[in-house]
Amino acid sequence: MDKTDKTLYTLIVHSENIAGLLNQITAVFTRRQINIESLNVSASSIKGVHKYTITAWATKDEVEKIVKQIEKKIDVIQANYFTDNDIYQREIALYKLSTPEFENNPDASKIIRHYQAHIVEVNPKFLTVEKTGTDEEITSLYNALSKMNLVLQFVRSGRIAITTGSVERVNEYLSMREEKYKKEKKAKKQCLN
Repeated sequence: MDKTDKTLYTLIVHSENIAGLLNQITAVFTRRQINIESLNVSASSIKGVHKYTITAWATKDEVEKIVKQIEKKIDVIQANYFTDNDIYQREIALYKLSTPEFENNPDASKIIRHYQAHIVEVNPKFLTVEKTGTDEEITSLYNALSKMNLVLQFVRSGRIAITTGSVERVNEYLSMREEKYKKEKKAKKQCLN
């Protein structure tokens, strides 16, 4: 099965901040021989909870199995998968360009403006351009600058994403879990009385 039969899925995993969990999560992909395209780990809006944003090309069946296996990990609170229609996603990229080549090419600054990128540092040897956007936008700018022989270095982040829904699913899940806990505690207290 080649990439054309697969979809780029974004998995969002919420977990406690426990050492070694990243290795356990990536092992799920390795066992299924699914390559991770990008990976970003950061603190979430919930104290003590970290958010893993992972992208991978997979079939729907494969991604469903991966999510189920990840959710079985003891320190994982919740895992979900999304297509690009379900999320708002961005990456950031830095392009180190040759200052002399940039100055000798009048179209270079037009391209940077066209892609809504920003020059964030300039010195006699190089300048640094920053671009925030989608994978396609970042790649297109890289290709345009490369054709002009300007690029000295290039780096991009992993994808970051938020869902298009008004509430993050993990918040709903944690609220339901807390409600269930309170009901069980109340029922247990009534049984003892």
